[in-house]
Amino acid sequence: MNYQHLTFEIKNRIAWISFNRPAQLNAMNAIMMNEIIDVLNLVDKANPIEIGVVVITGNGKAFMAGADIKEYAQQTQAQFDAFQIKGHSLYAAIENNSKVVIAAINGYAFGGGFEIALACDMIVASAGAKMGLPEMLLNLIPGGGGTLRLTKKIGINLTNEIVMTGRTLLAEEMQTRGVINHVFPKDEFKEKVTEFAGSFTNQLTDRLEIIKQLTQEAMNGITPALQQKEAEALGRFYKSVEGQEKIQSFYNKSLERKV
Repeated sequence: MNYQHLTFEIKNRIAWISFNRPAQLNAMNAIMMNEIIDVLNLVDKANPIEIGVVVITGNGKAFMAGADIKEYAQQTQAQFDAFQIKGHSLYAAIENNSKVVIAAINGYAFGGGFEIALACDMIVASAGAKMGLPEMLLNLIPGGGGTLRLTKKIGINLTNEIVMTGRTLLAEEMQTRGVINHVFPKDEFKEKVTEFAGSFTNQLTDRLEIIKQLTQEAMNGITPALQQKEAEALGRFYKSVEGQEKIQSFYNKSLERKV
């Protein structure tokens, strides 16, 4: 499928979604937003045999520099509001996706770009990559859930500082805060991201999907219902063919080691 502002390819069960407006630092306009939602829905419905994990990244020196301010400046209030509402569908398409979605921040990730990364299941970044929520510098605030998701990940105090000042963050700092899983060298970034994403293609997709659901729901608090959901999933997987094969194999190897 051909897109105007992104590229899409599948290699070894890894789906690569790459923002592709490099001259504009991959700033997101309305066309690009619709294309991102479309491709996310496509991978969500794809057969797990074909796609096991999704990587979102950017072409050029930016992941995504946020919304296209040139388009912002020409929007009516109604158009602006519609753009924001559509954005909520984009973040939901990531969080509710049946596939594991990894953000690979290759460069600048500001505003909506950083919000997309925060909605992903995991984030990796290139060394020295810069990111943040600079909306305050335009006398605005984040509108794509950035304030909310960042608070869940790093707490209220630091989020207040970051959002209220609009300061730029380095990948290395965000790794120490637990927001970024790994920081990879620039010259090995694609190779390391491929290796990292590939580690999830070896796992059973239904297990990954339930883990994603459980961890997301746990962010809102651990409830008896959520604990029951986890226990029921474990029970299903325990009696499954795949589960019993691994358990019996582990047991038999332990017996062999004792001999």
